[in-house]
Amino acid sequence: MEKMIRISPTTGLNLFRNCPRCFWLHYNKKVKRPRGIFPSLPGGMDLVIKKYFDQYRGKVPPEIKGKAEGCLMPDVDLMNKWRNWRTGLEYHDKELDAVLFGALDDCLIEDDPSAGSGQTYYIPLDYKTRGSAPNEGDSERYYQTQLDAYSLLLSANSYKTTNYAYLVYYYPEEVKEDGIVEFNIKHVRVETNLERANNTFRDAVKLLKGPIPERYSSCEYCCFISDRLGFE
Repeated sequence: MEKMIRISPTTGLNLFRNCPRCFWLHYNKKVKRPRGIFPSLPGGMDLVIKKYFDQYRGKVPPEIKGKAEGCLMPDVDLMNKWRNWRTGLEYHDKELDAVLFGALDDCLIEDDPSAGSGQTYYIPLDYKTRGSAPNEGDSERYYQTQLDAYSLLLSANSYKTTNYAYLVYYYPEEVKEDGIVEFNIKHVRVETNLERANNTFRDAVKLLKGPIPERYSSCEYCCFISDRLGFE
């Protein structure tokens, strides 16, 4: 029996969109791209931000109050479950016998006053740490697939979603007295699409079940291997 295909939005679908050949090699042959030295600062920031946001369950931190709809999901136990990729949300496509799974940083909830039945909507929220403020279009360019997938995961598990998600960027502004680094914050609303997410997932699975794709001309990893083989 073939092993079920399991794909994440970050290391899976993002890689598929970036280079189908590297994606195929990663999942089918366990040949992964060289990762290099991974900085520990983003991971540390992520833990600190999560702990900070947890103080505002059922509310929102003051720096994004009035800038994002709804409030942070109040159930901290459920949120912690969703944050862990082992216990997070999953979507099983039975036709393809494949699973999309992911771990959310956080989630906003918003009640729809027009529903009349207390309908609650769930809005993915993701933290990003970077060296400077994001440029216009960066959020969609780099994180569209990830946020689409998070909305699909919520929807597939019977959590009503809106057609948007939020990114909250933290980036250094200046160093204050006593060496305290002050961060600036920018939030960006990104429109999401469930059909687009499902199509991307299905296309990725179908690619894995087929032959290895041709070298991707714009992939620096594929180009490096090709140039090195040519040199040797």
